[in-house]
Amino acid sequence: MTTLSLHNPASVVDPLVSPVRGSFDWLIEAYQASPRFLDLPAATRRSYAGVLHRVANYELKDGRRFGSLPLTSITPGAADQIYAKLKIRPDGSKRLRSAMLSMRVCQRAWSVAQRRYSSEMPALNPFAKMGISYRPTPTRPVTYAELIRFVAMADRLGDHSIGTAAMLAYFWLQRQVDILERLSWEHYRPADAPGIVRIFHHKTHEMIDIPLVDTDGSPLWPEMCERLDHTCRRGPLIIMRDRPDRLRKSYLPWREDYFRHRVADIRAAAGIDSEVKFMGLRHGGNTEGADADLSDAQLRALSGHRTASMVVTYARTSMQQRRDGARKRRDARENLLE
Repeated sequence: MTTLSLHNPASVVDPLVSPVRGSFDWLIEAYQASPRFLDLPAATRRSYAGVLHRVANYELKDGRRFGSLPLTSITPGAADQIYAKLKIRPDGSKRLRSAMLSMRVCQRAWSVAQRRYSSEMPALNPFAKMGISYRPTPTRPVTYAELIRFVAMADRLGDHSIGTAAMLAYFWLQRQVDILERLSWEHYRPADAPGIVRIFHHKTHEMIDIPLVDTDGSPLWPEMCERLDHTCRRGPLIIMRDRPDRLRKSYLPWREDYFRHRVADIRAAAGIDSEVKFMGLRHGGNTEGADADLSDAQLRALSGHRTASMVVTYARTSMQQRRDGARKRRDARENLLE
């Protein structure tokens, strides 16, 4: 069995040098050239590629890279060892989720290559059936009060677009990547249907037409529509940076990393708990819907979720829901006594 001693990552393999056929590096190359990889969203591809190359670039005791190993020498025991090393940070703290993801991606890459090169691949996938389990920390839903504080601080700091993005996530339940990269002015009050907004959920490939007014003409999303109706249109996307780029002298879309850092700065300035994440806004909007006693069907109609099980994931159980449930049970008991 290959003995591992994982230190700091070794130098990344030269991308101009073809990996040895039948090595772990070759496996990575085969997987990344497959439709199963290329059909993934761009962000997922970047994440998976980083995971695979991080595993490949760890050193063995003899100084070789893990990626240089022949696949025939990688046993389940070796996979267990690399997982044990990956789940501990250099400072001794644990990173279970990251380590588990590494093993899952290695398992997937191995399986894809195995189907394509069955005669050259070992029959046993050493990354399969590792018995790894991980219970993720639930995302804390952002409350409406926290949303208001966040938006007010974003406006005060000159980051109006980030405040608008937060409202879009909370009210119309759109994911960050869709808000920053896909939501255009053509989706808001489109010419063929000025009474709606079209919210696209790339993850589920659902396009949701959300009405902006009720049947009596009253606004259904007064805060959101007032915000958008008074927002400067700086490009085709609704969410554009609030200051022109110093080099291009024009307004550009937000890049994910820069956006995340500005969200953290605004959150800190607003005195909001650091555990509050941008994705928590979508959870908060779904939870607000559950507190308002929306049915699963109504929640799915607004959020773009395909199944009730996903609604449960986002619409967190709250104290208000428990009060409502307890009240209904009390009322039912009292009705029996009448």
